[in-house]
Amino acid sequence: MSGRPLIVTMGDPAGVGPEIIAKAWPILATPPGPLAPVTSFAVIGDGDVLAALGAPVQQIFSPSEAAAVFSRAIPVLHHPAPAPVTPGQPDPRNAVAVADWIERTVDLVISGEGSGVVTAPIAKAPMYASGFRFPGHTEFIAELTADMPFSGTRGPVMMLTAKDLRACLVTIHVAIDQLPELVTAERVMRVARVVHESMKRDFGIQAPRLAMAALNPHAGEGGSIGLQEIEILRPAAASLRAEGLNITDPLPADTLFHDEARARYDAVVCLYHDQALIPVKTLDFWGGVNATLGLPIVRTSPDHGTGFDIAGKGVARADSFIAAVRLASEMAAARATR
Repeated sequence: MSGRPLIVTMGDPAGVGPEIIAKAWPILATPPGPLAPVTSFAVIGDGDVLAALGAPVQQIFSPSEAAAVFSRAIPVLHHPAPAPVTPGQPDPRNAVAVADWIERTVDLVISGEGSGVVTAPIAKAPMYASGFRFPGHTEFIAELTADMPFSGTRGPVMMLTAKDLRACLVTIHVAIDQLPELVTAERVMRVARVVHESMKRDFGIQAPRLAMAALNPHAGEGGSIGLQEIEILRPAAASLRAEGLNITDPLPADTLFHDEARARYDAVVCLYHDQALIPVKTLDFWGGVNATLGLPIVRTSPDHGTGFDIAGKGVARADSFIAAVRLASEMAAARATR
């Protein structure tokens, strides 16, 4: 393996992050194969936690050393957790280190030493208890990269992938009764622009085809089941087409995700959490990936949480982490060719 490595954050060391990294490494480090990435990765975090799982670990001092190490051990930029790590028992004393690992990871990618970021899961409660002021990874990384030059529409936009589905969110963790206020033409159009540009930049699709999901059943059925499609979504789609985007009018979500429908678009703009997450998790419950679009750097993450209830039991599955590494590798390679 050659080239700049991906940089992986360990996430909360008491969660399943270390376990899925340890389980994924022998699969990802054994080319050739359908799951082998085009680049290596280096982990920022507590190497002793990985070693305690029986994984071969080698401390490195620069990402440039990762490629030579990756085939025989997990390259780790060792930054120890300040408090003892017990699987399944998050400690707020380690939350500051978790945030620091994320920041160091982003710095390495900003400096050009890493090709992209893959983040293992973090838990909000211990992070908030330590003074962390961001809703999650996405917003934190967006702020860390805010001063970087970027020739495109800024995100962050959350995209969930499963098999051939790329589902991109206009709103994320909001109550259903807030949607009529939050689904505005401005927000929908910004997300669509980010997705359109990302399909070109990160996926090499020169003429992206976007679908737009409707908010109401049957796309409002001519206004008899809601007016958002008539008043907001169709005018937004028309404006986007006038800008040169290939995007549909709002389509009923219940007929938007089956095999034949997915073949007609490259990405779909979804309006709320479950509208995207239900089809993603139905298509590939274990292998979904969360990617952040519209940032100056590549960032992906497994589409699951810290799994404190199963941490340390040896049952955590690495499918989603493997898919996240693959996707980040592919996105980084696409950016490198532009």
